[in-house]
Amino acid sequence: MKVALIQLAYGDDESVAERTARVVDLVRAQEGHDLVVLPELWSAGGFDYRSWDERAEPVDGPIARALAAAAKDARVTLHGGSLVERAEPTEANGHGLWNTSVVFSPTGELVATYRKIHRFGFGEGEPRLLDPGADLVVIDVPVRGAGSTGPAGAASSVRVGLSTCYDLRFPELYRALLDRGAEAFVVPAAWPAKRVAHWTLLGQARAVEDQCVVIQCNTAGTHAGHEMGGRSQVVDTTGTVLATAGHHEEVLSVDVDLDLTHRWRKAFPVLADRRLR
Repeated sequence: MKVALIQLAYGDDESVAERTARVVDLVRAQEGHDLVVLPELWSAGGFDYRSWDERAEPVDGPIARALAAAAKDARVTLHGGSLVERAEPTEANGHGLWNTSVVFSPTGELVATYRKIHRFGFGEGEPRLLDPGADLVVIDVPVRGAGSTGPAGAASSVRVGLSTCYDLRFPELYRALLDRGAEAFVVPAAWPAKRVAHWTLLGQARAVEDQCVVIQCNTAGTHAGHEMGGRSQVVDTTGTVLATAGHHEEVLSVDVDLDLTHRWRKAFPVLADRRLR
């Protein structure tokens, strides 16, 4: 599987329209990849809490439509990072706003959404402004070419579990995704520089304990007074970091051997020894 992580950098001086146009161009340039991933809340601003309500939109709104068109043009599965979704509240006293990931097929169809379950902020930020998600999401991402789970050059797919940023600190979520057949996890984020060591360490931990590939796409730049951490990475199922980005805007292109997951689980069958579920 060929993966592209678009580690986007942005500041407070770039409008949403300008940023969206730039992102769409970056996605279109990734033709030839199977999966392209963007960071968390890149359009709304990961820490720009005051702008979230104004920038919220439904999952079929202008940002989503622009991403769908780019995915179709590039013929890739596009994990569009996340946006602030506006919809009817699902519970009493709900805000009707969520931190929601959107995934588009190579034909531009919206094939999955994931509302972030664990909200960061310790009572402020996300917990005060957004509703929590409740559903686990695992999707099949089509893969073509040598190294996929099938004959070289044959169409195949990989089971991918969705999560977002702060979710990475909660291993029980990834166990639950594993039990739903996940072979890889995608983690878009707006993870700050001051805790970026946790970002890299936890990504490796989730890979090792669940014997899954971990695909982490972080934000770079500085916005709303927060310096972002960058250091996007892809970790294979043994915990080996295949590639890592720096601290600035960068597109990381990585070839992932999906067959390694099955070989490693067979050679080191630790998951078979689980006692608690």
